[in-house]
Amino acid sequence: MEAKTKTAKRSLWNLFENIEGDKVVWMIVLLLMLISVLCMFSSTSQLLGSGQSRLDVVKDQLILVAFGIGLVILIYNIRNLNFIMWLSKWGFLLSFALLAILDLKVNLGFIRSVEINGARRIIQVGPVQVHVFEVVKVAMIMYLAWALDAFKRGTLKGPKKDIWKKILYIYAPFVVTFLMIIPGSNSSAVVIGGMMFITILIGGGSIKDLAILIGAGVLMVAGAYAVFAISDGKVMKRIGTGISRIFDKEDYEQKVIESRTGSLEYFEALDKIRQPYSAKIAIHEGGLIGKGPGQSTQRYVVPDISEDYMFSFIIEEYGILGGIVVLMLYISLLARGSIIVRNCGNNLFAKLAVAGLLMLIVLQAFLHMFVNCDIGPMTGQTLPLISHGTSAFLCFSVAFGIILSISRYASRRMKREQQQAEPLVERTEVKVELDALDDFESGKDLTEIMDQEDEL
Repeated sequence: MEAKTKTAKRSLWNLFENIEGDKVVWMIVLLLMLISVLCMFSSTSQLLGSGQSRLDVVKDQLILVAFGIGLVILIYNIRNLNFIMWLSKWGFLLSFALLAILDLKVNLGFIRSVEINGARRIIQVGPVQVHVFEVVKVAMIMYLAWALDAFKRGTLKGPKKDIWKKILYIYAPFVVTFLMIIPGSNSSAVVIGGMMFITILIGGGSIKDLAILIGAGVLMVAGAYAVFAISDGKVMKRIGTGISRIFDKEDYEQKVIESRTGSLEYFEALDKIRQPYSAKIAIHEGGLIGKGPGQSTQRYVVPDISEDYMFSFIIEEYGILGGIVVLMLYISLLARGSIIVRNCGNNLFAKLAVAGLLMLIVLQAFLHMFVNCDIGPMTGQTLPLISHGTSAFLCFSVAFGIILSISRYASRRMKREQQQAEPLVERTEVKVELDALDDFESGKDLTEIMDQEDEL
């Protein structure tokens, strides 16, 4: 009985040690999920439904975290990299289908496109809401990783000339996806377009390829603006929103000061500055160590503090030190990712998948932080694995599952190389008696000791 208990303790102690893949990435994933639970508990009362308490919000987040961990483990346990590649090739078709439902304003009862605040980003599938752009981010990076790898290996079907294969499998999906996202969100189009561009760049895109993609992007934005202007703002409404955020130089703070308190002009100006100013107030009031869990005051002012302004909330409650911890987690993730990519050998798909997904996660985190610090216009990008949002959380869980699955492949390769590698220094086995060791410690020459052993 005692032996069994010792075995159980030993196996429990070694559980984490026996996990394959990159253990640092595992720890980062679990820490980010834990932080999300802590933040959901006190971030905003707007998450509370009728008759709900904060414990109900925590319970809902714990269930979401459990699903997320389940997804990570499920994908992590896919040992066949070719199967992940096969799934990735359908990424563009999945993205196209979801975006078509949005843009065509499909309403089939069970499945329908939903408009919120003048933008279409969500598909309602029964009781479940799917944030389409979160799915497209991951799907298109994986698709491009497959397409670029297949192009390099010469396995793409279709036209004989390489340029036509590039157009069909790389350029066209890039352009089509970008165009279909613009009506719903300018910032998402820029973020997803930028991620696709970076993936192609990492995949060995030539200067000519990159110039074509940049030119296509500029033409598409110009075309969207032309449609917006010709239709007098009735079509491509999100273009107008984007332009106002970038080029609107009106001093709304001064307008609030000068307007009569309670007037329509006062409230319109206040609405313009409420979120970014409250986010800066949250950062200022957080100080070095923060107010403490549940002590945030700006959560009552900023409607989207649990989503678009989560980093400001973290600093308000946990201080600059808490913000640095979160920042270091994402930086550490990028550092570990570079090690995984470096050890993927000649497998271009594995390299591009890990690099693309890591760049998506880390750059979106930095973009979120910049907006919270009032550096650049509001983009609506969440803090990966921390901000509130079911679709985003689960999609990033899928991304981490893929990264960890490929890291297992990379670690196995590293072990094989270590086993096959010649030692850097030849080891000479020295057998000495205790007297000889005493002589050695007293300063006697090692070669003299070895000569004495040979004589014996």
